[in-house]
Amino acid sequence: MKRRNFIKNAALSGASVAVGSTLLSCAENDKNKKKETITPVANSKVSLPLVIATWHVIDATAKAMEILQAGGTALDAVEQGCMVEEANEKGQSVGKGGLPDREGNVTLDACIMDKHGNCGSVVYLQNITHAVSVARKVMEDTPHVMLAGKGAEQFALEQGFKKENLLTEASKKAWEEWKVESKYKPIINIENHDTIGMLAIDKNGDISGACTTSGLAYKMAGRVGDSPIIGSGLFVDNEIGACVATGLGEEVVKTVGSFLVVELMRQGKSPQEACEEAIGRIVNKPNSDYKNFQVGYIAVNKKGETGSYSIHQWFSMTKYQDGVNEQIQSDFFNKS
Repeated sequence: MKRRNFIKNAALSGASVAVGSTLLSCAENDKNKKKETITPVANSKVSLPLVIATWHVIDATAKAMEILQAGGTALDAVEQGCMVEEANEKGQSVGKGGLPDREGNVTLDACIMDKHGNCGSVVYLQNITHAVSVARKVMEDTPHVMLAGKGAEQFALEQGFKKENLLTEASKKAWEEWKVESKYKPIINIENHDTIGMLAIDKNGDISGACTTSGLAYKMAGRVGDSPIIGSGLFVDNEIGACVATGLGEEVVKTVGSFLVVELMRQGKSPQEACEEAIGRIVNKPNSDYKNFQVGYIAVNKKGETGSYSIHQWFSMTKYQDGVNEQIQSDFFNKS
């Protein structure tokens, strides 16, 4: 089942949602900290390279693996893998063709993080297809971590990115149909919100990750979710592992989800155990309305072990390893 055909039995209620504004710092790992108990890749039997991504995105993982098999870095792999989906106009959730906000503007969020803990992010970016590549430029060519809105667009144009109209005819038609009633009640994971998040381990055992999205369809103008926020939508610690999130970003932000998963792995949990506990932190909150929204995590540790877990059924992970590029259905919490 493709990522757009996610959960069919629940709907988001309520009007607008608030976005957390705190950006976690992305400092390099403390060289003097106590050695971790995670076994390094060199001492494990995992087959490298390895790529995992949210949803059914076999073309994206194939591109990432192509880069890795040619000797490219994990950073190059996740960027170019995500670019495949950003250029996919039929996806309506990432890059060009993404569903717009209530005003009809397609706005993109993305971030990227390398093996050293360096990171870059863009939020509310318009008119530029490859937000993940702009995020990498922010990381590598500026003293900053995050650029937003017109500033991010101006930076992208200065870096040579092409200005394009991201609102395709298909997405424009869907928006115009939505405007007839303008009800902010999107059905979970069906043409409303999702992300491509990708993690890779290269032949050297180094980990990088990226995350990119057009965000919640028909959102309030200016809304930003978890995807570009380091620690929420994505977190990489090359000594431990990495995680990316998808689903309703507001709920991921509230628990700093991806950072939480990596920290749980630091404590010795497997990627699967860590993803499950992170979902538990969301659904077990007092007055949690989890039956009406979806969150999913995928993770990989330094051993090359992977995990995925979600609140509801039909979330999936694409994994490319040992010549096999496959979709794997995630286990989930709400089995009622």
